[in-house]
Amino acid sequence: MGETKNYQGLFATMVAEKASDLFVKVGVPPSIRVSGKMRTVDGPPVTEEIVKQMFEDITNERLRKEFETKGEVDTSYEMFGVGRFRANIFKQKGTLAMVFRHVQSKIPPLEEINIPMAPLQKLCLAKRGLILLTGTAGSGKSTTIASMINYINQNYHKHIITLEDPIEYLFRDDKSVIDQREVGIDTHSFAQALRASLRQSPDIIMIGEMRDLATMEAALNAADTGHLVISTLHTINASQTVERIINFFPPHQHQLLREQLSMLLEGVISMRLLPRRDGKGLIPATEILLSTPTIKELLFNGKTRELYGALKEGAYYGTQTYNQSLKDLYMKEMITLEDAMAGADSPDELKLEIRGIMKGTASGDFDFTKFKPK
Repeated sequence: MGETKNYQGLFATMVAEKASDLFVKVGVPPSIRVSGKMRTVDGPPVTEEIVKQMFEDITNERLRKEFETKGEVDTSYEMFGVGRFRANIFKQKGTLAMVFRHVQSKIPPLEEINIPMAPLQKLCLAKRGLILLTGTAGSGKSTTIASMINYINQNYHKHIITLEDPIEYLFRDDKSVIDQREVGIDTHSFAQALRASLRQSPDIIMIGEMRDLATMEAALNAADTGHLVISTLHTINASQTVERIINFFPPHQHQLLREQLSMLLEGVISMRLLPRRDGKGLIPATEILLSTPTIKELLFNGKTRELYGALKEGAYYGTQTYNQSLKDLYMKEMITLEDAMAGADSPDELKLEIRGIMKGTASGDFDFTKFKPK
């Protein structure tokens, strides 16, 4: 194997080290992210020749033209016997750079993704409406959606259409029929594919990401006409998700959007990955919004700031706040108190709740005085 092919060993290293991401740029050794932490891979700095060869190997003519026009491009890359990877290619300091995300070939079942099962199963049973998975990049949104689709596929007779850029997890038809369409290969855009999908008799439409107004409009229309739409947004919690959807549209449409969301929004699962206490990878903390009578009323009346209280009091329906999730993970000794506090929207509130449960014993485990409200 020549020098320009040496990069292939990086992917094997990435998989062996159970890294989520691989970072490649000219002039420095590659880096990987393991359990949320960056680590440099042993070896020489990446040369411009190597990164150019990588670019040629993982792209086709269409992607190269798109990169030339836009300056960045998303694609997927599969190495036989090693794994499948999602890639983002971009420029920095005038040279090529790449970030690869390892896409696990095995889709984990719902019971293994460490999110409360009952709310997930309830959402999978929804006949119509909008379900959103939210969080920062790398928070587990794609894996959770894949687990939900696989659960539906194994248990119900549905027609599922996925619209992705690029395709990540590969599904095999079981009880359901699943058609996977990739933007740039099978269709020109999310919005165009969404509009076309309504003529393809779908029960469920999965959209990789809500990127623009056209996609959001088409998604709401699909949900409004009796389909179940599942997608993702880069928002940090349920209330911000609602505001983001509304703010896609001009102000004169906001009241109509609130009324639509009160009828269509089936659920929001917001995710943050935290280091496991035992050091064996990451575990999600989740905020869960479900379509309860109280939630519907708050959405209809635009009382977004009151959603937090409704989630906190809605345990009967399966809702929960980040603080409740973090407290549960801490009490089960799955995360440290320090990481729980770091992941909380309201660390002072979480501190008081844990203190109340521990009745003072927590002080020997961690010094609460180090934390101040965000």
